[in-house]
Amino acid sequence: MTDRFLKIAVTKPEIISSEADMISSLLVNGLDYVHIRKPEASLRDIRNLIEDIPYRLRKRLRLHGHFELFNDFNLGGAHLNSRCPVAPQAACRLSKSCHSIEELNGCEDYEYVTLSPIFDSISKAGYHSAFDINDLKDKISSKNVIALGGVTPEKFGQLAAAGFAGAAMLGCIWEDIGSFLQKINKTICCNI
Repeated sequence: MTDRFLKIAVTKPEIISSEADMISSLLVNGLDYVHIRKPEASLRDIRNLIEDIPYRLRKRLRLHGHFELFNDFNLGGAHLNSRCPVAPQAACRLSKSCHSIEELNGCEDYEYVTLSPIFDSISKAGYHSAFDINDLKDKISSKNVIALGGVTPEKFGQLAAAGFAGAAMLGCIWEDIGSFLQKINKTICCNI
């Protein structure tokens, strides 16, 4: 794990037009990883999406399912969750979803884990924060925890101060990707 603050995008669950171009743009403009999370998509849909992303960027993609694609592509890892809890043999880098402090125990073998929802969700109406960010530092700072849920670039400093190793974002990216890219470029120039 790196000492710098990781910035991760999570895809919308549905396939969207020009998505490969958008994912490529996110990676070229400073995001560390894009998590492909499309539980209802077919294997063919995910294969097509990956094939449309330049080869040099594919190692920065993490799959949340469709793990059989690891045999065909040089991908950045698998992200385990309640729907897909078993790591594929072909994935050498793993991350995992957690939704409580207790779930963080025993996660030392993962490159990082996401903890959510940290703030009220942007993409899921009624999905409210489950944590007081001021109480988390002692519980997460040594565990490579990535904040997820209601995260925007404006909150990176607050998250870093609270002990998070990075931020994963969905809603703030896909509601206006152009605006997001402007914000992320300003944030990266300021080192968080």
